[in-house]
Parts: sequence; C-alpha cells; structure tokens
Amino acid sequence: MSDYNNMNDNNINNNENNPYGSWRMADGGYRQVYPTPQVKEEYRKNKKKGKFARAVKFTLAALIIGLLAGLGVVGYHYFFGGGRANTTQTEREIVQTEDVAGSNDVIELNSDDFKKNELDGVVSDVSDIVDKVMPAIVSINATDIITSYDIFFGRQYNQSVVGSGSGIIIGQSDSHILIVTNNHVVADSEKIEIIFADESTAEATIKGADSNSDLAVLEVAIEDLSEDTLNSIKVARLGNSDNLKAGEMVIAIGNALGYGQSVTVGYISALEREIEVQGIKMKLIQTDAAINPGNSGGALLNIKGEVIGINSVKLADKDVEGMGYAIPISDAIPMINLLMNNKVVEVAEMGFLGINIETAQNVTEELSKQYNMPVGIFVNDVVENSPAEKAGLKSGDIIVGFNDIKIKTIDDLLNVLTYTRPGDEIVLKIKERENGEYLEKELNVVLGKRP
Repeated sequence: MSDYNNMNDNNINNNENNPYGSWRMADGGYRQVYPTPQVKEEYRKNKKKGKFARAVKFTLAALIIGLLAGLGVVGYHYFFGGGRANTTQTEREIVQTEDVAGSNDVIELNSDDFKKNELDGVVSDVSDIVDKVMPAIVSINATDIITSYDIFFGRQYNQSVVGSGSGIIIGQSDSHILIVTNNHVVADSEKIEIIFADESTAEATIKGADSNSDLAVLEVAIEDLSEDTLNSIKVARLGNSDNLKAGEMVIAIGNALGYGQSVTVGYISALEREIEVQGIKMKLIQTDAAINPGNSGGALLNIKGEVIGINSVKLADKDVEGMGYAIPISDAIPMINLLMNNKVVEVAEMGFLGINIETAQNVTEELSKQYNMPVGIFVNDVVENSPAEKAGLKSGDIIVGFNDIKIKTIDDLLNVLTYTRPGDEIVLKIKERENGEYLEKELNVVLGKRP
C-alpha cells in the first residue's frame, strides 16, 4: 500500500463527489481507487444535494424563460397591437362591434334587451315603425251610385256600390284635416267615408283631384271630429323617393280588401317601372310587398317610417306573383301641393298662358326616341303679346314643366292651369334647341286674363 504515499495530487479525472476515481501514480501508471464505507455514505449525501440543486436550478431557469417569453408577448401586443395587451375574447368582440357601429358606445347584446345594429340593413321587427305611422293612415269607403235597368220590364233603378281604399294624413289646417289618396279610389263617388285609426268615422269631400297623376286630396272638417280622435291622429312624415335603391326594405300599410288596416313587408324590386294605368303611362316603384285591392292610396314606408310611395296598383295575372306598384312620393309632392292649396276654377277664371293648343303637339316617348327630342309639348304657335311671348317662349320650344310639376302632354298643362288664376306667377320649364342640342331653361311667367 506504499503506493498511496507516492500519489500525485495532479488528478486528471477527479470529481470530489465521485469516490471511484482513476488516480495517476508516481511511476506513471494508473490505479483504480475503491472507496471505504465512510466515503460511500458521504457520496450518497452529496449526490442527493446535487440532484436537489439541479432541480432548483432547472425550475428557476424555466420560470425565468417563461417570464421573458410572457414579457415578449406583452411587448409585442403593446407596440404592434395598438396598445391593447392581453385582450379577452369578450373585449375583442366589443371592440369589433364598436368599430362596425362607428361609435365609442359599447353595444350590449343579450336576450332580455336585444339591440340591433341598424347598419347591417336587417330589421326583424317592424312593429315599432307601424305603431308610430298607423295613426297617420286611414281607411276609405267610397260610395258610387250605379244605375241599372230591368231587362224584362225596362225599369230603371239605382244601386249603391261601396269601394274600399286607403289614405294618408298629410296636413292639418285650422279647419280641416287633409288626406291624400289615389284618384281612382274616390273618382265619381257620391259619398266618401273616412275611418281613422281609433275606428271613428267622418265624411270627406274632394278638395282637388288629378286623373293624370292618379292623385286626390280629401278634406275632413275638424268640427266633425271628437277631441279623442284629434289627439290620436298624426300627420305622416314624407321621405325622399329619389334616393331609393333596389333591394331596400319597405312596409306597405293599407285597407286591404276592405277588412281594415293591415301590414305587409317586402323589398323594392325596381325603380321607374313604366306601367299603364287606365290608359295613362306612369313611372312607378315596383315592390314585392303584398298590395291588394283596398291598399290603393295607402303608404309605402321605408324603415325610418317615412312615406316614400303611395300604393297604387297590383299587377294581376295568373302567371304573376309579388308585383305591386307605388307612386314615388317625390314625384307626387308637387301635385299634392297644388291640390292642397288651390281649387279648380271655371275656364273663364283660369289663368291665361298664351300658346295655341290646336297647333301644339305632344312629343311622346316614341317620337322622342325617333327624333331625339325631349318628351313634352312641342310649341308651334305662341299668341302675340301673351304672357308666354313676353316671358320669351318661342315656336319650336318644348314645354316640360310647370313649377315643379312634370308636363308631358297638353292635357297635363290644361289640368294644371285649372288651378291657376290671373296674376299667378309661375315658372315654365322648357327645352330650347341651340346648336343642335336641347338645353333646359326656366321662364318666369305672370298669367293673364283670358281674352
């Protein structure tokens, strides 16, 4: 064992916790050293300490790495996510809803109080709109007297026939309630009964009517209405039909089949559909909202509750379904204003314009396309020293408007003139040919007395 005395401390594989070391001897060789029991016990203690220390180091390292990774994610979201870090799913949904709504107010969606986003164009419940508009809609019962003959005895007898329609309250003066409807609903009627939303009734008279536009304005004396009825009715809010688009949602309200007010919902199918109604061509709104007999004169509404059309006709055919039509309210307003504020006068009392009706000619749609001319009245002769001549109207001009009312035919012009009187100032809209093109001009005319 003397070799132990010559050991060199230069240990090439020494590990203080490993008792099985290879030691270099003084003679240059190696000898394996076997531990004593005391050394083994010390080794086990040191080994346990080593495992615990390594475990602690590993855990600390994992925690540090996790913390650094977390800080990295937070930093990324902070700098590249607009300053919102660790946003929950619920918060993300709210932020998206705010972005869509264009508002900083949080929109809460829950089953107890569902608030719809009106920007998505979908309305599932129109009852609130109907509740607000219904007091402005009336039912109309128009009674005609039909004369019949007994084919066997040749006796003549009269029979009352009641037709149903609808109307819209559009104004109220100190003495009357004003209602607009279709002319064909009340034309030639002996008696017109109005049924208001509270089921009360009153008799109406025709204040003004125009067969060409199929419009009529009725008036009901306020003194014929109870205080409760006056408090319950409303004047409708009129919209702008010039801004409509196909596909917009619409609501039709009217006295369908004479059963009382009913509501149908649909969409605008098309705009400016040319339809012939009782021999008169009109450009109407087409809708798939159900419009049936009795709906005529009722309201076509947008989702704001504004009147954008006056229901007029349904195309009835066994091969057709869901094609109803309404007069655009923007086209109707000028004539409604005329009918509301003026009364028909006798020919002798009418305002005098000064064109020769006998030589004037209607420029129809067909002639317009054939000769590239505007639709209207082609003027051949202007009465000398007449209001029209003084305003600058000349032979070859085409009359297309009277104030804000479109003029397409001589009958249109004569009909409008029946609501005028001498001294009235009107704007005559014409198309004048210059350098091969028709340019629109406005002539200010003061109507004179008829010669």
